[in-house]
Amino acid sequence: MIAWAPGISDRGWTPDAGISGLPILLKDNIETADMPTTAGSLALSRNAPGRDAPLVTRLRDAGAFILGKANLSEWANIRSSNSISGWSAVGGQTRNPYDPERTPCGSSAGSAVAVAIGLAPAAIGTETDGSITCPASVNGVVGFKPTVGLVSRTHIVPISHSQDTAGPITATVEDAAIVLSVIAGSDPLDPATVEADARKVDYRAALDADSLRGARLGVMRFLVSNYSAETQAEFERALQALRDAGAELVEITEAPKDFRALGGWEIQVLMSELKHDLNAYLASTDPAQVPTRTLADLIAFNEAEPREMTLFGQELFLRAEATTGLEDPVYVTARANSLRAAGPEGIDKMMADNTVVALVAPTTSRAWTNDREDDDNAQGSASRLAAVAGYPHLTVPMGFDRGMPVGISFIGGKWDDARILSLGYAYEQRTHERRPPTLAAR
Repeated sequence: MIAWAPGISDRGWTPDAGISGLPILLKDNIETADMPTTAGSLALSRNAPGRDAPLVTRLRDAGAFILGKANLSEWANIRSSNSISGWSAVGGQTRNPYDPERTPCGSSAGSAVAVAIGLAPAAIGTETDGSITCPASVNGVVGFKPTVGLVSRTHIVPISHSQDTAGPITATVEDAAIVLSVIAGSDPLDPATVEADARKVDYRAALDADSLRGARLGVMRFLVSNYSAETQAEFERALQALRDAGAELVEITEAPKDFRALGGWEIQVLMSELKHDLNAYLASTDPAQVPTRTLADLIAFNEAEPREMTLFGQELFLRAEATTGLEDPVYVTARANSLRAAGPEGIDKMMADNTVVALVAPTTSRAWTNDREDDDNAQGSASRLAAVAGYPHLTVPMGFDRGMPVGISFIGGKWDDARILSLGYAYEQRTHERRPPTLAAR
C-alpha cells in the first residue's frame, strides 16, 4: 500500500507557523551543505561543496526539514535528445506510480513521483522547458513554474540562465503557494532576481476560490488537436467547469506568428548557454571532488564510463561544446528572436488581442511508454511559450486518460504568478480531480 502523506495545508498550516517541521525533497541538482549534488551524473557523485542554494537557506530559515534529494533525468534531460525521462546513472530509473511501464516525464521526475506517492508533502523541481509541469501532470500532482527571476538559481546545476527556474511540486495549489511564498526573493548572486523582492507577495493569501468569476481566459485551441480523444474530452470537461465557475472563454485558434520557428531558436539558446553556464558552475566546485572542470571534460568522462552510455549518447553535449560563446551572432539572434516570439509576440499578444488574463490548454498527454519501439508516444505540450518567455505556468490535475493522469495548464504574463495560482486554485476547488495512484482507476 502506498503511503499518503497529508499536504502542507492539511497539517494545520498558519502564516505565523511558517513551514516549521515540513519535510521537503529537493531535485538532485539543487545544492545543500550536507549532501552531494550529482545532477544524476557519476562525474558529480562526490560533488559536495558544503553550501546551501539560497532557496534552500530560505526553506531552512522558515523551519523546513530537508528530507533528501530526489532522482532526476540525468543533467536535467540535456545530455541527449534520446535521453530517458527519470533515468540517471546515479539513481537509476524513476517509475510512474500509475503505471511503472510509462514515463514519469521531465527531469523533475523524482520530485513529482515522491509527492504523488506521499513520500513528502512538497518537493522542489527545476524547469528549463516542461521539467516541472510535465512530471507534475503525468503523475497527477500540482506543479508551478514561476516567472524566471522570482526564485534564485544560485548553486543549482544549470542549463540556461535565460530559462532555468526552480519551483514547487505539491499535492495542492494552496501548498504550492505556501512553498513559493518562502522560496521567492532576490539574490545578489543571481542578477535575474533583482526585481523579485519587489514583485513577490504572500501567494497563499492571494488565493481566491471565486477568482474565475468574470475572468476571461484564452483557450489555446491550436494546441489541442495534438492530443488523444480521451485527453481532449477531459479538457472539454475542464472548460465546462471553468464556465460553470463564471469564467468567460475565448477561443484562440491561430498559433503565434513564429510559433513553429520557436523550437529551433530555443535549442540554439540552450546549447550556447549550457556550455557557458555549466562551465561556470563546474569552476565553482571543489576540484578534489569534481575533476571534470569543463563540459569537454564531462564528454570525455562519459565516453570512458560505460555506465553512463549504456542507454543513450551525448549528442546534445557535443552540440553544446561546439558553440562559440554568448557573443556569437547566431546565439544573440536566436535569443532575441525566441524571446520576442514567445513573449511580446506570443503570450503577451494573444492575451492583449483577446483581452484575456490567462491562457489554458492541456499540459501534456497521458504518460507514454518507455518503449521506443511502440507507437505510444508523447502527443503534445503547452510548456514551450511560457518556458522561453520566462512566464509563469501552473499545471493542475484535470482528469484521466486510460487511467493515467492529465493536467490543465494556466499560463500568464511576466510576474502574473499570484493571479495564475489563484485561477488554478479556483479550478481545483471546484473540480478536485486529483486521485492518488492506488485510487486512480475509474
